[in-house]
Amino acid sequence: METLLYLMPIALLLGGLGLGAFVWALRSGQYEDMDGAAERVLVDD
Repeated sequence: METLLYLMPIALLLGGLGLGAFVWALRSGQYEDMDGAAERVLVDD
């Protein structure tokens, strides 16, 4: 039972960090052009 006292805050912290990284990626425009990168791979310059 003591283990839960250590693991629960660590799990919440890691989850919060992951959520924060996802929100940062959304706000910085990482997901704006999902099809562009896939099409650039196929286009031969």
